Amino acid sequence: MHARTCLIALGALATAAMLTLAGWSGGIAAPRPLFADKRPNAVPVDVELVVAVDVSNSMDPEEQELQREGYVLGLTSREFLTALRSGAHGKVAITYFEWAGLNDQTILMPWRLIDSPESADAVAREIARAPYRRAPRTSIYGALQFAKPLFDASGYRGLRQVIDVSGDGVNNMGPPVVQMRDEVLAAGITINGLPIMLRRQSGYGLWGMAFENLDVYYEDCVIGGPGSFVIAIKEREQFKEATRTKLVMEVAGVTPAPRVVPAQARKPRVYCS
Repeated sequence: MHARTCLIALGALATAAMLTLAGWSGGIAAPRPLFADKRPNAVPVDVELVVAVDVSNSMDPEEQELQREGYVLGLTSREFLTALRSGAHGKVAITYFEWAGLNDQTILMPWRLIDSPESADAVAREIARAPYRRAPRTSIYGALQFAKPLFDASGYRGLRQVIDVSGDGVNNMGPPVVQMRDEVLAAGITINGLPIMLRRQSGYGLWGMAFENLDVYYEDCVIGGPGSFVIAIKEREQFKEATRTKLVMEVAGVTPAPRVVPAQARKPRVYCS
């Protein structure tokens, strides 16, 4: 089992994350972010979180609905609110956008502050009522490129900056994803992944790799930074629990297991380009 892949009961992990909050604030300190709002009136928060959601044509309508519902329920869950209150500021800032091809990104919700159950409910409602869409191609490079400068004028100054990428395929448009991943990491931003691996067809080429080893692809080619992790979804029933667990871990700064060697520091097990 790979050290950074959550192949354990997700409900148990959420509970463990809550119990860890009192004694562990995340371990490794992040480098000072280069892309962060440095204006004097920026509001201090524990985390600035960019949620980047795949809406490529390979995501069927049911998957899209489950994916969004996972975020809506996760942001209003007891576990998330407990993690929120345990932070140094008791506040997080979040923005939510959808992506597909290289230049296809749409912000569904600009930066919002969550500092109470009421503001969490308001954010969840805003995400829930946005219209659905689908678009061709899958460019994780484009998603990361779009996400990186969002921190620069967010209006918030986070102790940590995190990009949360979910998707069901490999980068198939634009430059190699590792180029943009490395730029993001150099800016002091952490990237976490939620690979969606519901299809069982064996396939061949990129499509076969996307569905069978997408978690490995995300580990070796997409994520990185202090405390980064991957949670793979392999059953539809996992969507809500996985998303809630991921949000709790991101807000609390908790990782599922210690990382010995960063993904970008060793030879990838899959073809990243």
